[in-house]
Amino acid sequence: MTTAKHTTLIKAEAQRLGFDACGIAKVEYLEEDARRLEQWLNKGYHGSMQYMERYFDLRTDPGKLVPGAKSVITLLLNYYPEQQQSDDAPKIAKYAWGTDYHYVIRDKLNQLLQYIRDNIGDINGRGFVDSAPVLERTWAQRSGLGWVGKNTNLLTKHSGSFFFIATLICDLPLDYDAPFATDHCGTCTRCIDACPTDAIAGDKVVDGSKCISYFTIELKDALIPKEYHDKMEGWMFGCDICQDVCPWNRFSKPNTEPHFTPIPEILNLSLGEWQVMSEDTFRKTFKNSPLSRAKWKGIQRNIQAIKNRQ
Repeated sequence: MTTAKHTTLIKAEAQRLGFDACGIAKVEYLEEDARRLEQWLNKGYHGSMQYMERYFDLRTDPGKLVPGAKSVITLLLNYYPEQQQSDDAPKIAKYAWGTDYHYVIRDKLNQLLQYIRDNIGDINGRGFVDSAPVLERTWAQRSGLGWVGKNTNLLTKHSGSFFFIATLICDLPLDYDAPFATDHCGTCTRCIDACPTDAIAGDKVVDGSKCISYFTIELKDALIPKEYHDKMEGWMFGCDICQDVCPWNRFSKPNTEPHFTPIPEILNLSLGEWQVMSEDTFRKTFKNSPLSRAKWKGIQRNIQAIKNRQ
C-alpha cells in the first residue's frame, strides 16, 4: 500500500476509536522548542517539578524515543462536560471529572498501534499521553490541528481547547499534514487578565510555579504559600480559569466518551462534605480518578487554603 493509503487507514481508525481529530507530522528535531524549554527551565518556571529537567534531549528529538522514527501522529480527545458543578462545590478542573484520562487514552493508543500492525505491518511505535517527555502541543500545531494560545493551551477554531492531546510516534512514513500557520488570538488578553496569580508571564509563556494547578496538584509541600490563599478562587484541584474565559471555548461541545461521565461526588459535594471525607472513602471513590494524584492529604491541604480565604 502507498503512504496515502496508510494515512487514510490510520485516520479512519482513529476516528472509529473516538478521537476527535488526527494530524500527522514528519519527525524532526525541535530546535526552536529546545531553546524555549531551556529558557523556561532557567527561569525556574517549573517550580518544584524537577522531572521537567530530566530527559531534555528526549523532549526535543522523537527519534530518541522511537529509533528510526519517521512520523508523529497527534490525536485529540474532547473532555468538555455537559454537566456543571453545584454552586457550593469546590472547583475541580473539568478534565478530572471522570475516569483518569491516562487509562482511557492509553487503551485507545494501544488499540490504534495494534490496528496499524495488523493492517500495515510490524512497525515500531510508542504511544504517549502527558506522562512522557513529548512536546505534544508543538506536534499538534505541526500536524495542522490548531495553534498555541497565550495561555499555552492548544486552541482550535471549531471547538476551543478542552481536549486531551496524545501522540503516537512510529517508524512508518506517512503523508504529512501542513502545519497550522496562523494565530487567532489576536490582541485578546482575556486569559492573561483573568489569571488571579499572574501565572501567564507573557505571550505563550506560563510561570508554572505560580499556577493554581501547580499549587493544587504538583506542589508536594504541606502548605500552599499563604500569599496565594486569597487568590485560589475556590479551586481545589486544577484550574480552568484561562480556558473558561477564552472566547474560542464558546464553541466547545459536550464530549461523547462514556469514561468521562462525571463522578457524582465531584459535581455535588460541598466543601464541608469534602473536609469530613475519610481517607478510606477518598481512596475508594477516586481510585481511578485524576484526583488520586493529589492524594487525600493534598486535597485536605487545598481545602484549608480555600477556607483561609473565606
